[in-house]
Amino acid sequence: MIDFYYWPTPNGHKITLFLEEAGLPYTIQPVDIGKGDQFKPEYLAISPNNKMPAIVDHHPAGGGAPLSVFESGAILVYLAAKTGKFIPADMRGRVACLEWLFWQVGGLGPLTGQYGHFHVYAPEKIPYAMERYRKEAERLLDVLNRRLQGRAFLTGDDYTIADMACYPWVDPYSKAPLDLAPFTEVWRWHETIAVRPATQRAYAREREVNRNAGQPMSDEEKKILFGQGARRD
Repeated sequence: MIDFYYWPTPNGHKITLFLEEAGLPYTIQPVDIGKGDQFKPEYLAISPNNKMPAIVDHHPAGGGAPLSVFESGAILVYLAAKTGKFIPADMRGRVACLEWLFWQVGGLGPLTGQYGHFHVYAPEKIPYAMERYRKEAERLLDVLNRRLQGRAFLTGDDYTIADMACYPWVDPYSKAPLDLAPFTEVWRWHETIAVRPATQRAYAREREVNRNAGQPMSDEEKKILFGQGARRD
């Protein structure tokens, strides 16, 4: 059994996508990031960067004590290794899969996240920042679009953890939608994943833990989520 520490964000969705596709038994442990659950000592023991998601695998491969894993990319690599699923077996395919996984972790996620922050959550509109991150988000969509030309998925014919990592970060902000019309391959790929039964099940989990998903955050929630610093008073 896997305890999955989850809140319905793009990074959280990455892991439900895998768990539902693989059919692994898991229980959701809600981490309400608007209330500060990510700062609780018991959560920091498994996720020291006070971010979500994280897992605790009570039956890790090889046996032994329960194993905790934090960082969404690391969790996907761990689960793929544990199950032998959704990562290519051949060296070249595996390398390509990991390249695009790390591209998402280091680029698509953070920069699209900044786009969302300055367009949706920031207390004041800063035109330079809004334009800067819009251009970066669109540049990354163009990179993804070119990669998908002639390929069903990021590594070829097979759906992998690279696709699971990227999918939730394509146009995730309903209050600040990006124009996907120029990115026809991204649109086709995104729609293909959206209709998978496991994707439908994965996204259905969000309402189980947050009935207000998609609603505006309160000022207090924003303060908790975006007011993090090195000092904790």
